[in-house]
Amino acid sequence: MEPPQIAVLMTSHNRREKTLSALDALAAQRDTPAVVRTHLVDAGSGDGTARAVRAAHPGVDVMEVGPHVYWGHGMRLASRNSRMSGSPHWDHQLWLNDDVVLDEDALAVLLGAAAAVGEDAVIVGATRAHGSSVTTYSGRAGRAMALVEPSGRPEPCDTYNGNVVLVPRSVRDRIGDIDKVFRHGMGDYDHGYRARRAGIPAYVAPRHVGSCDRNPPLTGSREPGIGVREALRRVTSQRELPPRQWWVYCARHAGVRAPVLMVSPYVKTAARAAVGR
Repeated sequence: MEPPQIAVLMTSHNRREKTLSALDALAAQRDTPAVVRTHLVDAGSGDGTARAVRAAHPGVDVMEVGPHVYWGHGMRLASRNSRMSGSPHWDHQLWLNDDVVLDEDALAVLLGAAAAVGEDAVIVGATRAHGSSVTTYSGRAGRAMALVEPSGRPEPCDTYNGNVVLVPRSVRDRIGDIDKVFRHGMGDYDHGYRARRAGIPAYVAPRHVGSCDRNPPLTGSREPGIGVREALRRVTSQRELPPRQWWVYCARHAGVRAPVLMVSPYVKTAARAAVGR
């Protein structure tokens, strides 16, 4: 039997050391026969990320683009590059954030879960905080979007964070990449919900597959003392909830709750900033 072929999709921006650590951990995988080819889109890094990756990992396909390319767009470009590369003909795509340090058997765990539940399912790798067992990113379940904890067996989820996600070719061919309307965030959740509507199951792998810290809690629009106007500017920016993209997401996935869900984060942000002054 031919070993599984995995196209790893990554995007980076000014996180040279973290990106190198992610690639080092990927290169150090054991207990898996998979053939891996990594496609990295570097979005205008000014810290030499692309040059450093080419030096340390010459087998990585590096595409340099401008800083206007955010995560969702970058992952679509990486997917396109994987499809155009010709060889090897991949069986899975692996979404991998550039700040994830995989455990040395992460690919084996992900592929084992795929074999256990069926080759046409999405497998999500849960991550934990560095030096901790606290889950930071994983599959999501229910209206509250609760994190799905690894349990020792594959656990179903409704959608997923895009930090570590194994997508079979059959799934990619059916529902495509992260939707182009989502330039940065929301595209991973939207992808998971679109998969679910298409009858494609998603499961969280039996245990954590790596480390990835959460973003600091009091940053962006939540930074104390910035005032209402600045908080609203930040929450509506590309890095948080740009209104047009947020409305598309709400309209697709919130049903009759869409109008309320649409305005809720902006109202909460304004109220929080007003109280914090």
